[in-house]
Parts: sequence; C-alpha cells; structure tokens
Amino acid sequence: MRVLIVEDHEELALTVAAGLRREGMAIDVVLDGHAALERTMVNHYDVIVLDRDLPGLHGDEVCRALATDGYPARVLMLTAAGTIDDRVTGLGIGADDYLAKPFAFAELVARVRALARRSSHALPPVLGHGDLRLNSATRIATRDGRRLPLTPKEFAVLELLLAAEGAVVSAEQLLERVWDEFADPFTQTVKVTISRLRRKLGDPPLIETVPQAGYRI
Repeated sequence: MRVLIVEDHEELALTVAAGLRREGMAIDVVLDGHAALERTMVNHYDVIVLDRDLPGLHGDEVCRALATDGYPARVLMLTAAGTIDDRVTGLGIGADDYLAKPFAFAELVARVRALARRSSHALPPVLGHGDLRLNSATRIATRDGRRLPLTPKEFAVLELLLAAEGAVVSAEQLLERVWDEFADPFTQTVKVTISRLRRKLGDPPLIETVPQAGYRI
C-alpha cells in the first residue's frame, strides 16, 4: 500500500509517516497542497491522508482537483474542525472519509486500511497459492498451516507477488509500491528482501526469479 501524507505541520507529518511505515506501508510526505498535486501526477497512491487547513492551496481545493481529475486514490481528510457541518462539507467535495484532530493513531491506521480495501484495485481479503495463505486484514501469512514470521516489508512484497496472480513483478515495481520515493533504484534492498522471504517460505520454493524481468509466484 502506498500512501501520501499532506500535512503542513512537519513534526506531525513525520510522526504519522513513521508510524505508518512501521505498519508496512510505503509513505511519501509533502507539506502543502501544490506539492500534493504534483506528486499525484507522477506517482500512484492507494490512499491520500489530507490535512484540510493547508496554507497556499487549501485542502478543499486539493480534494476537488483530485475528484475532478478522477484520481483513483481514496482521500482521508484530517482537520481540527470536527463538527457535523465540517464533515458533511468535506465528504461533499470528494473526500472518502473524515477524521478530526486530535485522533488515535490506531484509528488512523484502521481507516487507511479500510479505504485501501475499497479502492478500485482492492485485493480480496485472503490471497493464496498452493498451501500459502496471506490475510491482508489480519496481516498474517501461513504456509501449510504454519505462521510465517514476516517483517512488514516482507509481508508487503509477498502480498504484491500473490496479487499479481502469476505475472512478473519487476524490482522497480516492488520498490515503488513497498518502499517510497527515497528508495535507491540501484539498491540491493529488493534482492535481499526476496532472499529472506524465500528462506522463511521454505521448500518447495515458491518465488521464481525471471532474468532481467523480476519475480513471480
């Protein structure tokens, strides 16, 4: 899952980003509305966590622009204004959900995951291949009934490979969807993560390397 956080309070933005990364999400952060629209022109996001009271280009205008352009990401609007009228207005301009500040981080995570499940390319709750099962809701993966001790990044890579249903997923796609914009395209991170994942999956091997193309299950 790739998420864009649009929040002008830098300390809050970085704190939320760090927490969501610990949940296995790929997170990008911008501090104003103009930068948010620029990012959506070059990156695909599943969910956008959007502060409403942004300087310069207001969050309402960002939300309207995304809705007008048909951008597929779900928008979770954050704001200190939490009255019913505020929520109705936010939802009316194209937001998919609304969360008032201050908020509980656990609720934010739950809402982001729920929005991702409702996206146009939502995955089924349970993915599988042979005796391998991955439950996106519970964040549990098992093989032959044995729970796999996966890190958040390993879980996310496995989820993408299973979701591809046998198609090849390139290292570049894995970097874009599992890590974030700061990931070095020349890094060995993907190869190392795949190697660790193979060891944890055990035999018979499930992940195939397709030379000069990527990986598939």
